[in-house]
Amino acid sequence: MSRKAWLIWILIIVVVAALDYIRAWQYVPDEWSPWAPVALDHRMTPVTRWKLNGLQDNQQQCIDVLATAPDAWLDHLPLEDYTPVESCPLSNVVRVSRTSAELSTTFTATCPLVAAWVMFEQQQLQPLAREHLGSEVVQLDHYGTFACRNIYNREDARRSEHASAAAFDLAGFHLADGRRITVLEDWDNQDEPARRQFLRAVHSAACDYFGTVLGPDYNQPHENHFHLDTSGFGLCR
Repeated sequence: MSRKAWLIWILIIVVVAALDYIRAWQYVPDEWSPWAPVALDHRMTPVTRWKLNGLQDNQQQCIDVLATAPDAWLDHLPLEDYTPVESCPLSNVVRVSRTSAELSTTFTATCPLVAAWVMFEQQQLQPLAREHLGSEVVQLDHYGTFACRNIYNREDARRSEHASAAAFDLAGFHLADGRRITVLEDWDNQDEPARRQFLRAVHSAACDYFGTVLGPDYNQPHENHFHLDTSGFGLCR
C-alpha cells in the first residue's frame, strides 16, 4: 500500500474515532458533562462541584441558575457588589429571605454558596429529615454568613471565608411536627439516637456539596454549629 493510501486510512480512522467520541458524549448525563451548564436539579458529582465553583467568577450565570429555582425552594434578591465593612468587599452575592424552610434571620451570601445550599437542602437535608425523623425541616437556625474577620479572630491568621460571605454556620433545625434539633444538644444525644443519626447524616452528606465542612468533632469553636463553605475540596471534619 502506498504512503498516500496509508495516510488516507489513518485520516479515516481518526475521523471515525472523533465521531464516535462526539456521539458518546451525547449520552453523558449533564451532571457529568463539563460542557452542560449547571442546574439546581443536577445530582452532585465532582463535575457539578467544579461547575459550581466556576460560578464565583461568572455572576450573571450564577444569578441565572438561581432564577430557575421554584418559589418554594428559594426567595432571594441579587445584590450589586458593595463593601459593608472596610477591607471586606462583597461580590457576586445575594440576599436570601427564605429557602424551602424559614430562616432564623435573612442572610447575604455568595451566589455559588446559595446554589450549593439549595441543591443540598432539596437533595439531602429534607430527605434525611424524613428518613431519620419522619418530618420535614420548616426552619433553619443559623449564625449567619458574613463577618469581616480572620479565622478565629487571630491577627496573624488568614481571612475567614466569612469575610467574603462565602460560609454558612448552621446551628439547628425546626421540624414540621414541632421538634427542634440542635448541633449543640443533639450531636452526641444518646437518649434520642434518631436526632444524633440525623445530624451525623447531614454532616456527612454536606461534604459532597461544600468544599469545607466543619462540625463538633473538629474543635470546640464548632461544637454548636456546622460550618459550610465553598473553598477547596474535601475538608470534612
